[in-house]
Amino acid sequence: MSRVLRTIVLTTVVFILALLQSFAQGGVVNSTKNAQQIAVLHWYGANHTTTFSVGGFAMGIAYDGANIWVPSETNSSVMKLRANDGALLGTFTVGNYPDGLAYDGANMWVANANDNTVTKLRGSDGTALGTFNTGSSPSGLAFDGENIWVANSGATYVTKLRASDGTVIGNYLVGQSPTHIAFDGTNIWVSNTTSNTVTRLLGSTGATLGTFNVGGNPRAIVFDGASIWVACSLSNNVYKLNASNGSVQGKYTVGSTPYGVTFDGANIWVVSSANGTVTKLASSNGAILGTYAVGSGPEEAAFDGTYIWVVNVNDSTVSKL
Repeated sequence: MSRVLRTIVLTTVVFILALLQSFAQGGVVNSTKNAQQIAVLHWYGANHTTTFSVGGFAMGIAYDGANIWVPSETNSSVMKLRANDGALLGTFTVGNYPDGLAYDGANMWVANANDNTVTKLRGSDGTALGTFNTGSSPSGLAFDGENIWVANSGATYVTKLRASDGTVIGNYLVGQSPTHIAFDGTNIWVSNTTSNTVTRLLGSTGATLGTFNVGGNPRAIVFDGASIWVACSLSNNVYKLNASNGSVQGKYTVGSTPYGVTFDGANIWVVSSANGTVTKLASSNGAILGTYAVGSGPEEAAFDGTYIWVVNVNDSTVSKL
Protein backbone atom coordinates (compact mmCIF):
# COMPACT_ATOMS: atom_id res chain seq x y z
CA MET A 1 0.00 0.00 0.00
CA SER A 2 1.40 3.37 -0.97
CA ARG A 3 2.14 6.07 1.59
CA VAL A 4 -0.57 8.31 0.11
CA LEU A 5 -3.16 5.54 0.24
CA ARG A 6 -2.23 4.66 3.84
CA THR A 7 -2.68 8.32 4.81
CA ILE A 8 -6.11 8.47 3.18
CA VAL A 9 -7.23 5.25 4.89
CA LEU A 10 -5.94 6.39 8.28
CA THR A 11 -7.63 9.79 7.98
CA THR A 12 -10.93 8.16 7.02
CA VAL A 13 -10.78 5.72 9.94
CA VAL A 14 -10.01 8.50 12.41
CA PHE A 15 -12.89 10.54 11.04
CA ILE A 16 -15.36 7.65 11.32
CA LEU A 17 -14.24 6.79 14.86
CA ALA A 18 -14.58 10.41 15.90
CA LEU A 19 -18.11 10.59 14.54
CA LEU A 20 -19.04 7.31 16.23
CA GLN A 21 -17.73 8.64 19.51
CA SER A 22 -19.83 11.77 19.15
CA PHE A 23 -22.92 9.64 18.50
CA ALA A 24 -22.20 7.57 21.61
CA GLN A 25 -22.01 10.76 23.66
CA GLY A 26 -25.35 11.96 22.30
CA GLY A 27 -23.67 14.46 20.00
CA VAL A 28 -23.78 15.20 16.31
CA VAL A 29 -26.73 13.78 14.40
CA ASN A 30 -25.56 14.96 11.03
CA SER A 31 -22.64 17.00 9.73
CA THR A 32 -21.67 18.77 6.53
CA LYS A 33 -18.05 19.14 7.66
CA ASN A 34 -15.17 17.27 6.01
CA ALA A 35 -12.37 15.06 7.25
CA GLN A 36 -9.72 17.75 6.82
CA GLN A 37 -11.14 19.46 9.88
CA ILE A 38 -9.92 16.59 12.04
CA ALA A 39 -6.60 18.44 12.07
CA VAL A 40 -8.14 21.18 14.18
CA LEU A 41 -10.49 18.83 16.08
CA HIS A 42 -13.46 20.80 14.81
CA TRP A 43 -15.57 18.81 12.36
CA TYR A 44 -18.85 19.91 13.93
CA GLY A 45 -20.34 23.17 15.11
CA ALA A 46 -21.62 22.01 18.48
CA ASN A 47 -21.74 18.83 20.51
CA HIS A 48 -23.58 17.42 23.47
CA THR A 49 -20.81 18.24 25.92
CA THR A 50 -22.46 17.16 29.15
CA THR A 51 -25.74 16.54 30.98
CA PHE A 52 -26.84 17.50 34.49
CA SER A 53 -29.67 16.02 36.54
CA VAL A 54 -32.41 18.35 37.73
CA GLY A 55 -35.75 18.01 39.49
CA GLY A 56 -38.73 16.04 38.25
CA PHE A 57 -40.63 17.21 35.18
CA ALA A 58 -38.47 20.25 34.48
CA MET A 59 -39.85 22.30 31.59
CA GLY A 60 -38.57 25.89 31.71
CA ILE A 61 -35.04 27.29 31.72
CA ALA A 62 -33.42 30.73 32.06
CA TYR A 63 -29.96 32.31 32.35
CA ASP A 64 -29.14 35.15 34.77
CA GLY A 65 -25.70 36.13 33.50
CA ALA A 66 -23.84 33.55 35.57
CA ASN A 67 -26.24 30.73 36.40
CA ILE A 68 -28.88 28.50 34.85
CA TRP A 69 -32.29 28.25 36.55
CA VAL A 70 -34.60 25.28 36.02
CA PRO A 71 -38.06 24.76 37.62
CA SER A 72 -39.16 21.34 38.87
CA GLU A 73 -42.89 21.04 38.40
CA THR A 74 -43.29 17.91 40.53
CA ASN A 75 -41.25 19.38 43.40
CA SER A 76 -42.65 22.94 43.33
CA SER A 77 -39.13 24.32 43.33
CA VAL A 78 -36.49 25.97 41.17
CA MET A 79 -32.89 24.80 40.91
CA LYS A 80 -29.95 27.16 40.35
CA LEU A 81 -26.93 25.69 38.53
CA ARG A 82 -23.59 27.39 38.01
CA ALA A 83 -23.24 27.77 34.26
CA ASN A 84 -19.52 27.05 33.98
CA ASP A 85 -19.68 23.59 35.55
CA GLY A 86 -23.32 22.75 36.31
CA ALA A 87 -22.77 22.71 40.09
CA LEU A 88 -25.99 22.94 42.10
CA LEU A 89 -26.02 26.26 43.98
CA GLY A 90 -29.45 25.96 45.53
CA THR A 91 -33.01 24.70 45.35
CA PHE A 92 -35.76 27.18 46.17
CA THR A 93 -39.42 26.55 46.93
CA VAL A 94 -41.98 28.36 44.77
CA GLY A 95 -45.63 27.75 43.92
CA ASN A 96 -47.42 24.73 42.53
CA TYR A 97 -46.31 23.49 39.10
CA PRO A 98 -43.67 26.11 38.22
CA ASP A 99 -43.20 26.60 34.51
CA GLY A 100 -41.89 29.73 32.74
CA LEU A 101 -39.02 31.90 34.00
CA ALA A 102 -37.78 35.43 33.38
CA TYR A 103 -34.82 37.35 34.82
CA ASP A 104 -35.12 41.09 35.44
CA GLY A 105 -31.44 41.84 35.99
CA ALA A 106 -31.58 41.18 39.73
CA ASN A 107 -34.41 38.74 40.37
CA MET A 108 -35.77 35.53 38.86
CA TRP A 109 -39.51 35.39 38.24
CA VAL A 110 -41.32 32.05 38.17
CA ALA A 111 -44.79 31.29 36.79
CA ASN A 112 -46.71 28.90 39.05
CA ALA A 113 -49.23 27.37 36.66
CA ASN A 114 -51.51 25.63 39.16
CA ASP A 115 -51.55 28.52 41.66
CA ASN A 116 -52.29 31.28 39.14
CA THR A 117 -49.38 33.23 40.61
CA VAL A 118 -45.81 34.27 39.90
CA THR A 119 -43.03 34.19 42.48
CA LYS A 120 -40.16 36.68 42.61
CA LEU A 121 -36.84 35.23 43.83
CA ARG A 122 -33.75 37.27 44.60
CA GLY A 123 -31.18 36.12 42.07
CA SER A 124 -28.21 36.20 44.42
CA ASP A 125 -29.55 33.77 47.01
CA GLY A 126 -33.02 32.60 45.93
CA THR A 127 -34.86 34.38 48.74
CA ALA A 128 -38.58 34.71 47.96
CA LEU A 129 -39.42 38.41 47.66
CA GLY A 130 -43.11 37.98 46.93
CA THR A 131 -45.82 35.98 45.21
CA PHE A 132 -48.32 37.81 43.04
CA ASN A 133 -51.65 36.89 41.45
CA THR A 134 -51.99 36.65 37.68
CA GLY A 135 -54.47 35.07 35.30
CA SER A 136 -55.31 31.40 34.81
CA SER A 137 -52.39 28.97 34.38
CA PRO A 138 -49.50 31.40 33.90
CA SER A 139 -46.88 29.99 31.57
CA GLY A 140 -44.40 32.14 29.64
CA LEU A 141 -42.82 35.28 31.13
CA ALA A 142 -40.90 38.24 29.69
CA PHE A 143 -39.21 41.33 31.15
CA ASP A 144 -39.42 44.65 29.29
CA GLY A 145 -36.96 46.65 31.38
CA GLU A 146 -39.54 47.75 33.95
CA ASN A 147 -42.34 45.19 33.97
CA ILE A 148 -42.96 41.46 33.92
CA TRP A 149 -45.38 40.20 31.29
CA VAL A 150 -47.23 36.94 31.93
CA ALA A 151 -48.86 34.72 29.31
CA ASN A 152 -51.91 33.12 30.97
CA SER A 153 -52.33 29.84 29.09
CA GLY A 154 -55.74 29.14 30.64
CA ALA A 155 -57.16 32.47 29.48
CA THR A 156 -57.16 34.83 26.50
CA TYR A 157 -55.10 37.65 27.98
CA VAL A 158 -51.66 38.54 29.28
CA THR A 159 -50.93 40.28 32.57
CA LYS A 160 -48.44 43.11 33.07
CA LEU A 161 -46.85 43.39 36.54
CA ARG A 162 -44.60 46.17 37.81
CA ALA A 163 -41.29 44.43 38.48
CA SER A 164 -40.42 46.55 41.50
CA ASP A 165 -43.39 45.44 43.62
CA GLY A 166 -45.56 43.02 41.60
CA THR A 167 -48.48 45.40 41.23
CA VAL A 168 -50.81 44.47 38.36
CA ILE A 169 -50.72 47.28 35.81
CA GLY A 170 -53.14 45.73 33.37
CA ASN A 171 -54.57 42.73 31.54
CA TYR A 172 -54.60 42.73 27.74
CA LEU A 173 -56.56 40.54 25.34
CA VAL A 174 -54.66 38.29 22.94
CA GLY A 175 -55.60 34.94 21.34
CA GLN A 176 -56.59 31.59 22.76
CA SER A 177 -54.20 29.87 25.21
CA PRO A 178 -51.25 32.27 25.18
CA THR A 179 -48.22 30.27 26.33
CA HIS A 180 -45.03 32.18 25.44
CA ILE A 181 -44.05 35.81 25.28
CA ALA A 182 -41.15 37.93 23.98
CA PHE A 183 -40.08 41.59 24.08
CA ASP A 184 -38.52 43.29 21.04
CA GLY A 185 -37.38 46.48 22.76
CA THR A 186 -40.70 48.24 22.17
CA ASN A 187 -43.45 45.69 21.71
CA ILE A 188 -44.64 42.48 23.34
CA TRP A 189 -45.19 39.38 21.18
CA VAL A 190 -47.43 36.55 22.37
CA SER A 191 -47.87 33.08 20.89
CA ASN A 192 -51.52 31.98 21.00
CA THR A 193 -51.28 28.20 21.01
CA THR A 194 -54.80 27.16 20.09
CA SER A 195 -55.44 30.14 17.80
CA ASN A 196 -52.37 29.44 15.65
CA THR A 197 -51.53 33.13 15.80
CA VAL A 198 -49.10 35.62 17.29
CA THR A 199 -50.31 38.89 18.80
CA ARG A 200 -48.23 42.07 18.90
CA LEU A 201 -48.91 44.52 21.75
CA LEU A 202 -47.49 47.99 22.32
CA GLY A 203 -45.32 47.57 25.40
CA SER A 204 -46.14 50.94 26.93
CA THR A 205 -49.93 50.64 26.81
CA GLY A 206 -50.80 47.06 25.88
CA ALA A 207 -52.69 48.24 22.80
CA THR A 208 -53.07 45.57 20.11
CA LEU A 209 -50.93 46.31 17.07
CA GLY A 210 -51.78 43.21 15.11
CA THR A 211 -52.47 39.49 15.10
CA PHE A 212 -50.59 37.31 12.63
CA ASN A 213 -51.18 33.77 11.39
CA VAL A 214 -48.41 31.22 11.88
CA GLY A 215 -48.20 27.42 11.92
CA GLY A 216 -50.06 24.96 14.10
CA ASN A 217 -49.72 25.23 17.86
CA PRO A 218 -47.17 28.06 18.17
CA ARG A 219 -45.05 27.76 21.30
CA ALA A 220 -41.76 29.44 22.20
CA ILE A 221 -41.02 32.82 20.65
CA VAL A 222 -37.82 34.86 20.46
CA PHE A 223 -36.54 38.16 19.02
CA ASP A 224 -33.23 38.18 17.11
CA GLY A 225 -32.80 41.95 16.83
CA ALA A 226 -34.80 42.29 13.64
CA SER A 227 -37.23 39.39 13.41
CA ILE A 228 -39.53 37.32 15.59
CA TRP A 229 -39.11 33.54 15.49
CA VAL A 230 -41.89 31.18 16.56
CA ALA A 231 -41.68 27.41 16.96
CA CYS A 232 -44.88 25.73 15.74
CA SER A 233 -45.17 22.27 17.25
CA LEU A 234 -47.97 20.81 15.12
CA SER A 235 -46.63 21.94 11.75
CA ASN A 236 -43.00 20.96 12.52
CA ASN A 237 -41.58 24.29 11.44
CA VAL A 238 -40.41 27.63 12.71
CA TYR A 239 -41.78 30.92 11.39
CA LYS A 240 -39.75 34.10 10.94
CA LEU A 241 -41.80 37.32 11.17
CA ASN A 242 -40.75 40.87 10.40
CA ALA A 243 -40.75 42.60 13.79
CA SER A 244 -41.86 45.90 12.27
CA ASN A 245 -45.08 44.64 10.66
CA GLY A 246 -45.55 40.93 11.39
CA SER A 247 -45.19 39.81 7.79
CA VAL A 248 -43.87 36.30 7.25
CA GLN A 249 -40.24 36.39 6.14
CA GLY A 250 -39.73 32.67 6.11
CA LYS A 251 -40.99 29.26 7.20
CA TYR A 252 -38.41 26.56 7.87
CA THR A 253 -38.88 22.86 8.50
CA VAL A 254 -37.15 21.49 11.60
CA GLY A 255 -37.55 18.35 13.71
CA SER A 256 -40.77 16.81 14.95
CA THR A 257 -42.81 18.76 17.52
CA PRO A 258 -40.67 21.88 17.94
CA TYR A 259 -41.34 23.60 21.27
CA GLY A 260 -38.40 25.72 22.36
CA VAL A 261 -36.44 28.38 20.50
CA THR A 262 -33.53 30.62 21.48
CA PHE A 263 -31.07 33.02 19.81
CA ASP A 264 -27.28 33.00 20.27
CA GLY A 265 -26.48 36.32 18.62
CA ALA A 266 -26.14 34.85 15.15
CA ASN A 267 -28.21 31.67 14.99
CA ILE A 268 -31.61 30.34 15.98
CA TRP A 269 -31.76 27.07 17.93
CA VAL A 270 -35.01 25.10 17.78
CA VAL A 271 -35.81 22.30 20.24
CA SER A 272 -37.73 19.38 18.73
CA SER A 273 -39.39 17.45 21.54
CA ALA A 274 -40.40 14.29 19.68
CA ASN A 275 -36.96 13.87 18.08
CA GLY A 276 -34.84 14.61 21.14
CA THR A 277 -32.82 17.03 19.02
CA VAL A 278 -31.93 20.68 18.59
CA THR A 279 -31.66 22.27 15.14
CA LYS A 280 -29.36 25.24 14.50
CA LEU A 281 -30.49 27.69 11.82
CA ALA A 282 -28.76 30.76 10.41
CA SER A 283 -30.91 33.68 11.50
CA SER A 284 -30.12 35.49 8.25
CA ASN A 285 -31.74 32.97 5.91
CA GLY A 286 -32.95 29.97 7.91
CA ALA A 287 -30.32 27.62 6.50
CA ILE A 288 -29.86 24.52 8.67
CA LEU A 289 -26.35 24.50 10.13
CA GLY A 290 -26.64 21.32 12.17
CA THR A 291 -28.84 18.99 14.18
CA TYR A 292 -27.71 17.78 17.61
CA ALA A 293 -29.00 15.10 19.95
CA VAL A 294 -29.95 15.99 23.52
CA GLY A 295 -32.04 14.18 26.14
CA SER A 296 -35.53 12.71 26.01
CA GLY A 297 -38.46 15.06 25.47
CA PRO A 298 -36.58 18.38 25.28
CA GLU A 299 -38.79 21.46 25.48
CA GLU A 300 -37.02 24.75 26.19
CA ALA A 301 -33.57 26.25 25.62
CA ALA A 302 -31.42 29.14 26.84
CA PHE A 303 -28.13 30.70 25.71
CA ASP A 304 -25.45 31.61 28.28
CA GLY A 305 -23.18 33.58 25.97
CA THR A 306 -21.17 30.51 25.00
CA TYR A 307 -23.31 27.39 25.33
CA ILE A 308 -26.87 26.37 24.56
CA TRP A 309 -28.70 24.76 27.48
CA VAL A 310 -31.68 22.48 26.84
CA VAL A 311 -34.11 21.13 29.44
CA ASN A 312 -35.19 17.52 28.84
CA VAL A 313 -38.57 16.80 30.41
CA ASN A 314 -38.71 13.02 30.19
CA ASP A 315 -35.38 12.29 31.85
CA SER A 316 -35.23 15.31 34.19
CA THR A 317 -31.91 16.58 32.86
CA VAL A 318 -30.42 19.61 31.18
CA SER A 319 -28.00 19.27 28.26
CA LYS A 320 -25.20 21.74 27.61
CA LEU A 321 -24.15 22.18 23.95
